[in-house]
Amino acid sequence: MNNLNLMARSLWSSLMLAKLRPYLPIAAIILLIVYFAFHALVGEGGLLTWPQRTATLAKRTEQLATLRHERAELEARAQLLRDASLSRDLLEERARSLIGFSDPRDYVVRLAPAA
Repeated sequence: MNNLNLMARSLWSSLMLAKLRPYLPIAAIILLIVYFAFHALVGEGGLLTWPQRTATLAKRTEQLATLRHERAELEARAQLLRDASLSRDLLEERARSLIGFSDPRDYVVRLAPAA
């Protein structure tokens, strides 16, 4: 009796598989579509992360503007230190800050270092 039940189950499962076999490629395609749709919505570059990316872009744009301004200032100072347009005052200021000396006619105010 047990053998008969096992054969019936085997026959039943093979019949079910034969009926479902034409639909397996369609089921696989549907699963792929669901997978990619899910990641298009909530993935790293998905639609639901759009506000976060916009905020990050605004922050980075602001940082870029600040860095460009700093670079322009540094390039202007470097231009003044070149041989063609040497600024004597800037050269003296830079030398004094590096060496740590001052002119006897200068007033020196010492500040406590920032903690």
